Amino acid sequence: MKIKVKPLGEKVLIKRLEAEEKTPGGIVLPETAKEKPKQGKVVELGEGKLLKSGERAKSSLKKGDKVIFTSYAGTEVKIEGEEYLLMSEDDILAVIE
Repeated sequence: MKIKVKPLGEKVLIKRLEAEEKTPGGIVLPETAKEKPKQGKVVELGEGKLLKSGERAKSSLKKGDKVIFTSYAGTEVKIEGEEYLLMSEDDILAVIE
C-alpha cells in the first residue's frame, strides 16, 4: 500500500536533490564531506495560505517544480524509506527553470 501525504495549508513536500559527487575541480567527495543540497523537487502542495478574508492564496508553485530553499528550511520526514522535507512555502527562495 502506497502512503499518500497531503501537506496542510501553505506547506510543501520536497524531495531533496542528490548531493554533488565531485567538486568543480574533479575531486570525488566522501559521503561525510558532502553538503546537503539546498535544491529539491516539489512532490506535493497544500491548499495554500489562509488569508484574513478566509480565502486561500493560490500557490505560485506546482508539482514537479525544481526549487531552491533556505539552508535550515523544513522538517525532515521519512516516508516508506524515502527522505523528504516538509516546509513552508515562505522557505522557498526560487524556482529553477
